[in-house]
Amino acid sequence: MPASAKPNGFGEDQPLSGRINYNEVPKTEAQEWGCCTYLLVFLSYLLVVCTFPFSLAYTLRMVKEYERAVIFRLGMLLSGGAKGPGLFFILPCIDNYVKVDLRTISFDVAPQEILTKDSVTVAVDAVVYYRVFNPTVAITNVVDVQKSTKLLAATTLRNCLGTKTLAEVLSDRENVSTHMQSVLDDATDPWGVKVERVEMKDVRLPVQLQRAMAAEAEAAREARAKVIAAEGEQNASRALKEAADVMLESPMALQLRYLQTLNTISAEKNSTIIFPLPLNLLENISYFKKE
Repeated sequence: MPASAKPNGFGEDQPLSGRINYNEVPKTEAQEWGCCTYLLVFLSYLLVVCTFPFSLAYTLRMVKEYERAVIFRLGMLLSGGAKGPGLFFILPCIDNYVKVDLRTISFDVAPQEILTKDSVTVAVDAVVYYRVFNPTVAITNVVDVQKSTKLLAATTLRNCLGTKTLAEVLSDRENVSTHMQSVLDDATDPWGVKVERVEMKDVRLPVQLQRAMAAEAEAAREARAKVIAAEGEQNASRALKEAADVMLESPMALQLRYLQTLNTISAEKNSTIIFPLPLNLLENISYFKKE
């Protein structure tokens, strides 16, 4: 297998550039088999042959398509990598194996109290999706893959959000999640773990800060409403000025408007009706007074 590829969990090679190849755990000289080891292996094979076919019930094991079996012989990792899927053979008394699930696993990161860059304390929780791409390394390099990944995810969440302001945390969640996924993936690569996705579930703010933000948003909405109302008044004033200019050019238009107003008033059921005097009548009265 080339150094730039590693198994994707189902027997296929998945190229990854710039990564270390953890597919094989190198043997040291202390792990080389000695005479005692060969003797025990021979006796185990002899036991299988002598008890055949009953020994098949203890020597044949099966793993599913999404599982792999990491075999240890006398405590040493068996060469050839993880076994599966399907049937595989183990020797009684000297072999033991560990099953590793290669499916994507998700877990919730407990809410973390985080102090943002602008000194605001928020509680953030997230969800992480990961899978084991190298079962051999996941068993030999770390005691508990899932627990270690959970602890690392919580620490990474605090470290990443500690460098962001509150506005960035609230408005730029996608980039923050992508950055966390990249940091976690690089950190868990030596464990044979591929972090596929990190999502921030919820960001809880202090009650006082929520009230302050609500008051700020309400003030901004009121300011926009006042601006819109002022623009409406300005447009209405311009329309009235244009209408007045048109009526000034045509006195008959003013009379028609006056008659239309009287018609509107008479259509309403009012006990008191006020008739505005025509402007030309006022002009005639003022003319008689001068005479």
